[in-house]
Amino acid sequence: MKSFLLASCLLGLCLPLLAAEPVRELSWSELIPANAPPAVVAPAPIHDLSQLADALSESGPAMRQQEPAAPVVTELNGQQIKLPGYIVPLDVNEEGRVTEFLLVPYFGACIHVPPPPSNQIVHVKSELGVMMDALYQPFWVEGPVKVEQSSSELADAGYQLDAQKIYPYELPAS
Repeated sequence: MKSFLLASCLLGLCLPLLAAEPVRELSWSELIPANAPPAVVAPAPIHDLSQLADALSESGPAMRQQEPAAPVVTELNGQQIKLPGYIVPLDVNEEGRVTEFLLVPYFGACIHVPPPPSNQIVHVKSELGVMMDALYQPFWVEGPVKVEQSSSELADAGYQLDAQKIYPYELPAS
C-alpha cells in the first residue's frame, strides 16, 4: 500500500512536467507561409539627401509599413515558441521597463526604416519587461503565440505573444 501511495504521489508530481508543451525555436522565415508571395523588404530610397537626417532621427516622419496585412502561418496558433529579435518599445512602466513591445527581425525596424510586413512583427506583452537601456541588443522571447492581428501607432503585427521568458540573444559557441 505504501509503495502504491508513493508511486501515485510521484506520478502526480511528474504528470505536469510530461504534459508541458515543448518550446519550438523559430526563425523569422517560419512566420511566412510557404505559398506567400515574396515580400519587398527594401526601405524606400531617399533621393533628397537633405531629408536623410530627419528620416534617421526618431522625430522624423513616420514610415509606412510595407505589408500591414501579410499572410500568416495559422498552424502556429497556441504553440510555445522561442524567437530571437529586436525590441521596439510600445509601453514603459514607472521602473523604466518595457512591458509591451514589437519584436522585429532587425535593428531599427519601425523607427529608422519602414516597418517590415506584419508577418515579420510580433506584438509582445511581458509582466516583468526589459530595461530600456538594454534595447540595442537582440533578445530571445519565449511564450505562447497567438495568430492574431494587432495594431499600434508604429505598425501592424500578424502575431501576438505573452512573454514568459526574455533573455539576451547569444551566438552559439563554435
